[in-house]
Amino acid sequence: MQVKDNLKLFIDRKDIKKRVAEIANQITRDYKGKEPIFVGVLNGSFIFMSDLVRNVKLNSEIDFLKLSSYGDRKISSGNVRLLKDLNCVLADRDIIVVEDIIDSGLSISFIRDLISNHKPSSLEFVTLLYKKTTVKLDFRIKYIGYKITNKFVVGYGLDYAQRYRNLKSIYILKN
Repeated sequence: MQVKDNLKLFIDRKDIKKRVAEIANQITRDYKGKEPIFVGVLNGSFIFMSDLVRNVKLNSEIDFLKLSSYGDRKISSGNVRLLKDLNCVLADRDIIVVEDIIDSGLSISFIRDLISNHKPSSLEFVTLLYKKTTVKLDFRIKYIGYKITNKFVVGYGLDYAQRYRNLKSIYILKN
């Protein structure tokens, strides 16, 4: 595949698979006896969320939100817009928001405020990647796959201008 000419391997698919299973096991322990709603943030989280929920050993529901803050750029516009809202009842439920990457914290803060208005029993977040050098949050992210520095990464659901999502590993985009 010639696409890899612009890419440098960052996290191999075997490592991702192992880490996703570890997170799923922790969620299974933490939510024993509960039926959480997993809320995926489209489009990036769909591969991670699919692997995650298949590894979680609980009855659960699944729904999706879609936001826009990037467009085809590498840097967020700073404005978050809701493109697709949830179709489930959140009140008195345990909610786990699934993100592919948290970089500035702007989108995840928007989601927290949006879901909190529905008065869930609990609200937690899981992200595959967490950019430790750029995130500015006033709340914690309970489940983090990997803490990374400020690199632009693609693959395993992550994209640049809607490309590279289908790659099985995560790569640094060189250009």
